[in-house]
Amino acid sequence: MTIPEYSFSERLKALSQDDFQQALTGIRRGVEREALRINKDGSLATTPHPRELGSALTHDSITTDFSESLLEFITPPETSIDTTMGQLHDIHKFVLSHIGDEMLWPMSMPCFIEDEDQIPIAYFGESNVGKMKRVYRMGLKNRYGSMMQAIAGVHFNFSLPDTFWQAWSTFHGTSFGQEQVSADYFSMIRNYRRLCWLIPYLYGASPALCGSFLKGKPHNLPFEKTGKGTYYLPYATSLRMSDLGYTNAEQSALQICYNKLDNYVRLLRGAMETPSTRFEKFAAGEEGQYQQLSHNILQIENELYSPIRPKQPTASMEKPTDALVRRGISYIEVRALDVNPFSEVGIDAGQFAFLDVFLLTCLLMPSEEMTPAGLEEANHNMTAMVLEGRKPGVMLQKEGKDVTMTSWADELFAKFTEVAQVLDSANETTRYSAAVKVEWEKIDNPAKTLSGQIIEQLTKNNEDNGAMGIKLASDYQAAISQWQYTFQNEESFRTLAAASLDAQKAVEEADDKDFDTFIRDYFSEPPAKKNA
Repeated sequence: MTIPEYSFSERLKALSQDDFQQALTGIRRGVEREALRINKDGSLATTPHPRELGSALTHDSITTDFSESLLEFITPPETSIDTTMGQLHDIHKFVLSHIGDEMLWPMSMPCFIEDEDQIPIAYFGESNVGKMKRVYRMGLKNRYGSMMQAIAGVHFNFSLPDTFWQAWSTFHGTSFGQEQVSADYFSMIRNYRRLCWLIPYLYGASPALCGSFLKGKPHNLPFEKTGKGTYYLPYATSLRMSDLGYTNAEQSALQICYNKLDNYVRLLRGAMETPSTRFEKFAAGEEGQYQQLSHNILQIENELYSPIRPKQPTASMEKPTDALVRRGISYIEVRALDVNPFSEVGIDAGQFAFLDVFLLTCLLMPSEEMTPAGLEEANHNMTAMVLEGRKPGVMLQKEGKDVTMTSWADELFAKFTEVAQVLDSANETTRYSAAVKVEWEKIDNPAKTLSGQIIEQLTKNNEDNGAMGIKLASDYQAAISQWQYTFQNEESFRTLAAASLDAQKAVEEADDKDFDTFIRDYFSEPPAKKNA
């Protein structure tokens, strides 16, 4: 079902009504922050995931991503920005006090790594599910290389409460329910795809990288050098989001549909069932040998690289697509954020407030179905921004026409200003308008962007990003040590760690089949159908 085509102004005006104002206080956010463990000299720490932190398999808030060295901190969905920031600080304090002399790398692009074979693949124990997670990561290494998987990011999870969607349906004259909410989230996602070029401009923080990352990687980018071995593009914002970074050429031919949930799920499942000639050389269970989970374009859904994902929490061993089919979209995951190197926890409160404004604006704007040409245009604009976002006069494509980035941004910020006022009114604050004002100053002066600040510091001092990263990591370690626990404490974190280790042991003891059978059963399970 599609909703009636109200204008942005009509929808914005509706948000001033009491039911919407109350509902807007129930926006929930969570964060997943990734960070490499490093040694004091800035090299990668290759020690195992510290047991004091608990089990990476079963801990709710402290786990690992691709590598033993790549920590991931997860906060639960909360309605208060300040609560989430406090929770992130608590996690950082506990972790930093239990990794010895190691520190957390404060940037997205990896620290100096001599050989990517030094990057230890994450280990999740001897259960079938733990082995599956490890084999999946072995597949990522074989398919794309470990260096790409050592890139860190920040994922921002966002949801609107049921009370909002009920008021939204009433306003549009539609029936409130799972199907309609999913359709509305997809409207937001489509506009996000059209506008997310703005995210790396404002928050891209990887305009430079260590020369070790480029070893063996063919490219034709006009890099300049600073320090002993740091390479940068003068106007780049986020090399993490470029073809050098966290992208997947094998997926470039996939035209993932963001128009309807059914089509999105169908295409995603199709990619998991379509053999890849590039990946057929790696063993996927033949004679008990595993170098990946399958020979297909995607091993599992999470391998899809996208700047945004529709999400529904999964039950144990439930596939993400099955969860979406059964229960619809619960929240969206923004995946285009670099680690903010100027925050000790990788993201700051101002970013939270602006992303609320940005995403709500994406919902309020009319959202036509996305065509292949529209998706290609969105990808073109993202590439332009990540490689040359701060270049004077940089051009973008908008509905088939060339426009300057600044003129398009001017239109958007007029809308952001109005949306921020609505959110300020609902929450009895001024933080949203203040956040929009800060980001507008970056449009007016590219030097104020995160990437602009980084380039200025590196080139002004002929400095390596390694030296900059070590200094920031050391400063943040000292600052976090002074943080007073707010929502957790040392004892509660120790209890959680112990409980997670017990939970991992229980999972291992509950296995009742061999790994080959486990994997075969997982992939042969019939896909969930609507209303099943």
